[in-house]
Amino acid sequence: MTEYLIENLKLVSPILDSIHNAIIAIDQNERIIIFNDYCEKFFGIKREEILNKNIRELIPDSKLPQVLSSKKELIGEEFKIKDKVIFTNRTLLKNKNDEVVGVIALFSDVEEIQKVRENLKEVEENLEVLETVLDSGYEGIIIIDENGFITKFNKAYQEFLNLEPKEVLGKHVTDVIENTRMHIVLRTGKTEKGHVQSIQGHDMIATRIPIKKDGKIIGAIGKVLFQDVKELESLAKRMSQTKEHLNYYKSEIKKLQEAKYSFDNIITKNPQIKQLKKIGLQAANSFSTVLIIGESGTGKELFAHAIHKASSRKFGAFIRINCSAIPKNLLESELFGYEKGAFTGANDSGKPGKFEMANGGSIFLDEIGTMPLEMQAKMLRVIQEKEVVRVGGNRTIDLDLRIIAATNENLLKLVEKNKFREDLYYRLNVINIDIPPLRDRREDIPVLAKHLLDDFTSEMKLPEMTFHQKTLEIMKGYNWPGNVRELRNCVERSIHLSPTHEIKPSSLPETVNSIGEKVFDDTYALEEVVSKAEYNAILEVLKKTKGNKTEAAEILGIHRTSLYYKIKKYDIKFEPSS
Repeated sequence: MTEYLIENLKLVSPILDSIHNAIIAIDQNERIIIFNDYCEKFFGIKREEILNKNIRELIPDSKLPQVLSSKKELIGEEFKIKDKVIFTNRTLLKNKNDEVVGVIALFSDVEEIQKVRENLKEVEENLEVLETVLDSGYEGIIIIDENGFITKFNKAYQEFLNLEPKEVLGKHVTDVIENTRMHIVLRTGKTEKGHVQSIQGHDMIATRIPIKKDGKIIGAIGKVLFQDVKELESLAKRMSQTKEHLNYYKSEIKKLQEAKYSFDNIITKNPQIKQLKKIGLQAANSFSTVLIIGESGTGKELFAHAIHKASSRKFGAFIRINCSAIPKNLLESELFGYEKGAFTGANDSGKPGKFEMANGGSIFLDEIGTMPLEMQAKMLRVIQEKEVVRVGGNRTIDLDLRIIAATNENLLKLVEKNKFREDLYYRLNVINIDIPPLRDRREDIPVLAKHLLDDFTSEMKLPEMTFHQKTLEIMKGYNWPGNVRELRNCVERSIHLSPTHEIKPSSLPETVNSIGEKVFDDTYALEEVVSKAEYNAILEVLKKTKGNKTEAAEILGIHRTSLYYKIKKYDIKFEPSS
């Protein structure tokens, strides 16, 4: 199997070596079998030193072995290698029988991608300047491709011949310019300077120059002088080169990460979630900041993806950052970037921050509640002024982006404890999306479980599987402290442990099954048992708090919105005694 893989990859190795990204492939034994030219520069290791060695020796946390064992591809992940922030895609290699025979990964340096973006902007500006210069001159300039068809025809030439661009562009030069020799210059490859050319009864001084690339003629530039002016040969060549650079940079920009999920990926039967989807869609059509609240695993990032993808910024970058995962001393430089020499160990050329990278798109700030107070003040200024200054710099960078923040903490409580700025809270909390936990929307549990089951069996190429009805009832009765993330893990585990195509309670994790069995009784529907328990618990707590719903929600460990929903659902009527 490995020999088959190596032989086939040899056929494409010249192509892999020409790509401006690091590409590594491993076989079924985790041995490195592809290590392209750019890898040598990227990792500072010669190919012959690393081939056939285990990938764990080169990149211990590459996740390639996990992709190989799980047969699940990882797309658009970000991690660090030698202080570099890297975007990577890890995909499976399969043979003609659709069997997995290895894994291939492509690594892109985020810093290089940002440089590409900056260079693209500079190239576009240069191209605009060159176009202006060509059109403002007194001489007529024409550019043709390798087949003699006109690709550029400046205003001076248009006005002299009294022709519109649509009458000229795309036509053969001999059909437009009388007595032209441009097509002959294409054939001979020889420059012609100072030739007299008669056009509409006027004798012009003409210059014709072939355009060559790698020794091959790819077009020609022609110029007729209406008066004595400086030679424009170098300017025309520069314009041609600039167009080639522009095409290259545009292709590089497409590699920037995009949002992966839409509102269609949010599966629900719950009225609250349906309403939140409507709010999210309305938020996507605005430019306001969005604050997403919810317990861990409820789907906060899923909503953030969907809002970006439904917005007018969907073609811009979607940059994600977990505020709790970055050390306090690095958070400012990660968010705002830094200039050359800003601090010891700084990159020699400086580094763009996440806000710069998200310009024109959206930035998702997860776990915003963990952000240090001093950073909160700087964050507030960025939101208010819509600009950022790199660490160690004084140049103001204008921002045009959407901020989406998320937290599983009660920010108002943090404000009361002076752990979160009140002014920042109200700046972030323009549009609020409060996602209820899974235990407060139990009607979604069977729907999500079946959806996840179909997804997993499809990915694993397994026969269709179903849940036994009692299995679904037990799952519906479990509280799911890990929410949808825990449900996802439960379904995946059950698939592997189920001896049949119907998943029975015995295949559930012990924590889920044991709790379900305690409350399950053949004489009662499980939903009725759960409803009765919730009704009694809420009523008792309301009595204890004398009807104070905020205090009752804290005792019950649920959000106040969820408490109001359950009071309405169970038609709980409580009047505190006077």
